[in-house]
Amino acid sequence: MFDIGATELLVIVIVAVLAIGPKDMPLALRTAGRWIGKVRRVSGHFRAGLDAMIRDAELEEMEREWRERNAQIMRTHPDAADPALVRDTAAPLAPPQGGAPAGLSRTGVEPSGTAAAADLAQPSDAPAPRPD
Repeated sequence: MFDIGATELLVIVIVAVLAIGPKDMPLALRTAGRWIGKVRRVSGHFRAGLDAMIRDAELEEMEREWRERNAQIMRTHPDAADPALVRDTAAPLAPPQGGAPAGLSRTGVEPSGTAAAADLAQPSDAPAPRPD
């Protein structure tokens, strides 16, 4: 960050010991550590804010490009926007002719979450769990 070498750091420590004194050095280092922590937190918040603004700007640019590309496609293929050609996906499909019995699919397997009434009425061969 500051590109401080070992000899420069040694000179700073010697000057600090002479200026502050060995008795007050722990308090000074603790105070410096707190300030450095605050500076790091503030710079982290600032960097996160910048990253969020950049992501938002990129997202808006991508959405604008998508809208332009979509409009271009719609201009070149106007029949794709014809509602008569678009199938309504919300409407359920008609059951097949000679369809399966109620509650079963064409494969004869029940949909998940349902059970046949006959299975519920017949007792199971498995032993009942014993209460502990």
